[in-house]
Amino acid sequence: MEEGLETITITFEDGENVDFYVLEETQLMGINYYLVVETEEYDSKDDVECAILKENMDASDEEFGSYSFVDDEKELESLSKIFDELLGEDDDDDSITLLV
Repeated sequence: MEEGLETITITFEDGENVDFYVLEETQLMGINYYLVVETEEYDSKDDVECAILKENMDASDEEFGSYSFVDDEKELESLSKIFDELLGEDDDDDSITLLV
């Protein structure tokens, strides 16, 4: 199990705050992407449902931008290949399931 995973908190429209735990991150064309799970109790040997967050840098002077879920199929396909490679996942290993 990973220790001390970085978290990103998302506030949904209904005001609910949900912490997502960052498994991996990458940058593509100047945009930061994060592979995240909803539980810190992550074991790389278990099947886990993940999401990909995209950092949206605002024009404001805030230190961090806002985040949105990646839902474009082509973007998801490209990013899932990158994250599979970063995590060392085999093509035959379906341990990561993306939530869309």
